[in-house]
Amino acid sequence: APGVYQLASLLVELDASDEASQILCADALYQMGRVEEAHKLLLLALSRNPQRSPILVRLALLQLKKGFMYDGNQLLKKVIRIGDTSCLLPIMDIFKDEDRKLMQTHCHFRALTILKNKQED
Repeated sequence: APGVYQLASLLVELDASDEASQILCADALYQMGRVEEAHKLLLLALSRNPQRSPILVRLALLQLKKGFMYDGNQLLKKVIRIGDTSCLLPIMDIFKDEDRKLMQTHCHFRALTILKNKQED
């Protein structure tokens, strides 16, 4: 992760608008345990393109990791509304095991809640 971070940082310096480099940099920061820095970088990338599912999903995980369930839910809802959920599986490979389980458990619980509410209606 440190080597990836150094390379991605150089790419961001060369082109600050390159979203792929920003995401790569944020992923490396996350892997190194520098979650707050990753969060700030993702917020910056999101400010340039608020409809990017890969960024929204990463931010959702960071919010869930901090215990901000409502914020995490809102970000996941936005991804679903956008309709681009194809990024979820590849991103899950980036997450650490504990965070992957957190995201899976959270999404599973929310899906069950939605189904239960629909059955009651």
